[in-house]
Formats: sequence, structure tokens, C-alpha cells
Amino acid sequence: MATSFSSPPFLSYPLTRTPRFSSSSQTPPPNSQPPNPPPSPKLTTTSSEQQPPVTVREPKPPKPTTTVETTDWIASSLTRRFGLGAGLAWAAFLAVGVISEQIKTRIEVSEQEANTRDVEKQEEVVLPNGIRYYELRIGGGASPRNGDLVVLDLKGKIEGRGEVFIDTFDGDKKPLALVMGSRPYTKGMCEGIEYIVRSMKAGGKRRVIVPPNLGFGEKGADLGTGVQIPPFATLEYIVEVDKVSIAPA
Repeated sequence: MATSFSSPPFLSYPLTRTPRFSSSSQTPPPNSQPPNPPPSPKLTTTSSEQQPPVTVREPKPPKPTTTVETTDWIASSLTRRFGLGAGLAWAAFLAVGVISEQIKTRIEVSEQEANTRDVEKQEEVVLPNGIRYYELRIGGGASPRNGDLVVLDLKGKIEGRGEVFIDTFDGDKKPLALVMGSRPYTKGMCEGIEYIVRSMKAGGKRRVIVPPNLGFGEKGADLGTGVQIPPFATLEYIVEVDKVSIAPA
């Protein structure tokens, strides 16, 4: 007798499958958004075509500074650091320096006046270059050196004619300034005058006869004062040195 076996009934339950992804195809699940990609780094370099040309400027050399500087910063620095008393002390120091310089100048002037004396007997002195002079007053001040500033009074005329072409002894006219070794000369002055002044002192006075070769030579001169100095003229001067000092820079 045949026995029939029937399979027991199976209960069906809804099954939920979990999706599996292989390493080769990682397909994102449906209705899911892909993750945001990481921000790409910004490149700071640009191509040679887009980059504008860069002009390299060389630094300018520093401007030369002058050697003369004010001393006001010293007083202000002392005042800030040590108080008002230190600044006032520095100002007083400068004031004393100025006063001492003035006293020194007055002393030099006093010595010059004390050592200056008139010549009782005037004698002619003939120099090898042909200049002749008479000492009228011996100066007691400083002797000029090359580059010094000499302030002098001058009276010049043509020998034998008595025609005056320059005269600063007149009260209305200012004395002349001569920088030793410099050219050109002031109108009315010549090489012979500079030569004779080199051997004088401040406060001195001489009567000088200048030959033509140390005067205005073979061409003469037109001084613009209405007097024409003829060629080969011998000149007669009265020269008085008022002051000798260092020429300004």
C-alpha cells in the first residue's frame, strides 16, 4: 500500500533583503545622495600667459646727509630722560659757548687793535716781481692764508694821471671781499693786490704801486665806472685789510 507523503505547508513571511555590494561595483543604494567631494585646493600659481610682468625696482641709494646737524635733539632727549633741569643745563651750556666765542672775538679784536701801530718813517720796499709798496700801518691781526676771506678797503688810480677808478674808503661804499686764491677778481682788483695782501695782517695799511704785468696788462680794462684803464698802465693803490676770517663753505 502505497503511502503518500505530502510536504507540510510552509508559512510565507515577507523577507527583507539586505543589499550587498561587491568591491568591484559599489553602486550606491537608491534614493541616496553621493557624499560631497572634498574641496579642491586652490592653486596660487598662474600660468606665464596670465601672470602680469613684475618689475623689480632697485632700492634708491640713501641721500647723503649733511655733517651740520642741530643740537636741539640733545636738549629734548635730556629733558625726556632726566627732566627739565637737564634740558635747561644743556641750553645754558650752549649759551655759554656762544658767549665765550663772542668774548674770544672781542679779545682778538682788542689784541689786533693793541698790536696795530702806525709807521713813523715810510720807506719804499721793492719786491722781485716789480711791486713797490710803502708801509703806512702795521697790522696786529691774523695773516690771510689760501682760501681765507679777506675784507679790505681799496683806493686805486692810474699812476701819473690821478684818475681814481675805485674807492671804498668813501663812507657811502662798502668794503670789498676777496677769497684768497679765487678768480675772477672784483672790479678794480688785480693780481698784484692779492699778492701784496698775502704779506699783510688784519689792521694793516699800505700804499702799493703795481706794474702792468700784475695789473691789467696789455689789454687794459673797462671797469664800468667811466674810467678806461689803458694798456700797460701802472696802477697805484691804497690797501687796508679790515678783517681776515675763514671763508664760508
